[in-house]
Amino acid sequence: MKDEIIGVVGAGTMGQGIAQIASTNNHKVYLYDAYSDQLGKAKHALRKILQRQVEKERMSQEEVDGIMDRIHFEEDLTDFGECSLVIEAVVEDLEIKKDVFQRLEGIVSYDCILATNTSSLSIASISSALKKPKRFLGIHFFNPAPIMPLVEIVPGIATSEEITQTARQKIDGWGKTTVLAKDTPGFIVNRVARPFYSEAIRQYEEGVADVPTIDWAMKEIGGFKMGPFELMDFIGHDVNYKVTETVFEEFFYDPRFKPSFTQKRMVEAGWLGKKSGKGFYEYGENADNPKPTKDKELGQRIVDRIVAMLINEAADAVFMNVATVEDVDLAMTKGVNYPKGLLKWADDIGLQEVLDRISKLQTEYREDRYRPNPLLKRKVRNGEKFY
Repeated sequence: MKDEIIGVVGAGTMGQGIAQIASTNNHKVYLYDAYSDQLGKAKHALRKILQRQVEKERMSQEEVDGIMDRIHFEEDLTDFGECSLVIEAVVEDLEIKKDVFQRLEGIVSYDCILATNTSSLSIASISSALKKPKRFLGIHFFNPAPIMPLVEIVPGIATSEEITQTARQKIDGWGKTTVLAKDTPGFIVNRVARPFYSEAIRQYEEGVADVPTIDWAMKEIGGFKMGPFELMDFIGHDVNYKVTETVFEEFFYDPRFKPSFTQKRMVEAGWLGKKSGKGFYEYGENADNPKPTKDKELGQRIVDRIVAMLINEAADAVFMNVATVEDVDLAMTKGVNYPKGLLKWADDIGLQEVLDRISKLQTEYREDRYRPNPLLKRKVRNGEKFY
């Protein structure tokens, strides 16, 4: 319902984006931050982003004014008593998030839905701070939230089915593409995407090819919008490495998610990518980055290896009931702009061929990192496809 009030806790980039989406959908929005100077920055940043839409003739000035008027920049959480949905988007710290929700629970109405935008923490662990955890779940937007279509809906073990469905319908109503994910490390996207980075780094470390060649192969031959090294530089190695490290730890140190020393050393050296001016590439004014070796045969081998590992991880997400085949593919195309759904891609390549590629790697390395997923093996054995 349009007259419902939406609360957003945390006025950083994600909080601003979520507030913008809710207000664009004609909701009154309360945007709270513990630091009043951050609220001022958020107001300025939102106005600037929206004015750009006017300049590009994508919005009228009247629409922009309406969006800004509906967002109330709050310094006091007690105003959130009127909200029907509150989404938290503060720093990825379990204790801080628990504290936020304990405070909110004493303020909001009995039927208000409470949600976290966490990308790496377990929904169950945050919900343990609540007296009524059945109304709590994960609603994970992707950055930039107003542009990226995907939202992962993540119920915890205590979340009621009714709350899950209500929250999903609400976010669908905001024009987003929602997928349902189990409360497991990385949910769908951050879990399935790990080999895109790790297998690229592994090939670089082994000397299969240099950084620009691997990026060129993944774009030119694989059809990806950005190469893995470009993307890591863009995301920031501190952020990307932390996600890898967290997923690795949360999966009880499964070798499939093992971080790399290459990226660890870059983080330690402060080579964080674009934001620090140096990562796998140089970003200074007179940067002279090496050119790729455009060898199509080599490029195909690079792509085949990374894509096989991505498919194996996507198959595992289905095998472990994290999400359906359709939701896994939707998540990867809408959440990280993959050229096609990984499991559809597997069918196109041929499951036997994909299994052969992974099995060959496992034979070569004798590492659990390359163990073929049981679902993939079963489908090959039974002559089945994912679709």
